[in-house]
Amino acid sequence: MGGSLANNPALGAILTTIFGLGAVFIGGIVYVKWYKMNVLYKIERAFAPGYDPALELAKAHTTKKHPGEHDKHDLEQDLIDRIVHGEEAGHYFMLLGPKGSGKGTMIFDSMAACQADGVSMCDAHPDLEVFRLRLGKALNFEFNEDTQTGLFQRRDPREGGPALDIERAMNKLEKVALRSAQTRGRPWVLIINNIHYFQNDEAGRNMILQLQQKAEAWAASGILTLVFSSDDFWPFHVMRKNGSRMHVISIYDLDTREARHAATRIRKSTGRLVEDPETVQHAVNLVGGRLSYLNKVVSKAEDMIVMAKHMLQVEQGWLLSQIGLIPDCDDDVMDEQKWSSCSWLLLREFVKLRQEQEKEREVKISAGEVDSEEALPLPSLPYWKCREIMTRADFLEELDRLNIIAIDIHHDVRPDSMLILQAAQEVVKGDGFDDVLDGVRSRIDEIESLHRTRELTVRNLFLTVNPFG
Repeated sequence: MGGSLANNPALGAILTTIFGLGAVFIGGIVYVKWYKMNVLYKIERAFAPGYDPALELAKAHTTKKHPGEHDKHDLEQDLIDRIVHGEEAGHYFMLLGPKGSGKGTMIFDSMAACQADGVSMCDAHPDLEVFRLRLGKALNFEFNEDTQTGLFQRRDPREGGPALDIERAMNKLEKVALRSAQTRGRPWVLIINNIHYFQNDEAGRNMILQLQQKAEAWAASGILTLVFSSDDFWPFHVMRKNGSRMHVISIYDLDTREARHAATRIRKSTGRLVEDPETVQHAVNLVGGRLSYLNKVVSKAEDMIVMAKHMLQVEQGWLLSQIGLIPDCDDDVMDEQKWSSCSWLLLREFVKLRQEQEKEREVKISAGEVDSEEALPLPSLPYWKCREIMTRADFLEELDRLNIIAIDIHHDVRPDSMLILQAAQEVVKGDGFDDVLDGVRSRIDEIESLHRTRELTVRNLFLTVNPFG
């Protein structure tokens, strides 16, 4: 009987199949278990000190920082250092300030100081699929694209789109962060840079809300601190409603005195000829205290004044290309000219405020109340007042997106930079500007009146009545 079973080919085939399926089943379980553990290990390695993709790309800049570059931002730099080094648990943060004011540089400096220990960073993008890839690169997470579970007929986890992929990545990150917080005693830090790159539509706002919900939960538990940075105001407006643990750090330009001192030190550090104080003051008066502008004028130009005037001409040309007025415009460009004319109403008001500031300073200087080198801040108006001046409520966001104006957390609106203000002054003070602006607005009213007018033509009707029916 035993020999007959051993020589039975059907039974041998059955046993071989059973053992084969069992080996595949056990191997699949072991592989899936190993893969999940490896995913968590790779995420943990992303926050280990040493190599960080974003920091490596910026290393040439951070290692060649000019002396005096952050004179004004010493307090902000100290706070950002504490945040990036994991010393500010219980909150998440948003850096809000104009483009080129130094937000990214301060973040990279803080990351370089700690060798990116417990820190990772990625940039936002309008396409959520691209942002998914960038987040995966920052977290060292492949979104299961490198798995071989398809051999076991497992469903592809990427069928739900980028939002679900990002949620899965955040859940994995949460598991590792919980374990790390117990051993490190301080939270990890994840930086989402330039969140204004998200589209201001339903998908973009939902993504910001999704990230903010995780930030709130992680801040409450103290396991991970999320840091957002934005050049524009609208992400703050979206996050403000649900931001119970959100702290906002506003980054502004250097004032005139600080910009002059920083320019002199940067000039010395680059080995170029140090200009006299009057020349430095003139250049700073033209470009203001924006760090990115100062770097162009001071460290890369032989003649500071020539470079500053060139930048002013370029800025003025760009400004006119965006919101230039077209007298006697056709109805095809009526909407564009409506936006342009309303924008110039606001910029003209800023120019008037600047003139009033200068007159008040001259009076105070004559009375000996202030120093002649006292810096004038950029003129500002409340958000609600700007809506009244422009007679439209939907134009401010586009001006902010184009970096023509800047809006802070106090809902104060000001020109985005000194260059924008100087360019607007030259245009507004030009001959016949008020007449051109009034003419364009009158032309818009005429076109709108024509669109609202309908001509009715009634022909003479002759009725003939047959008395005989």
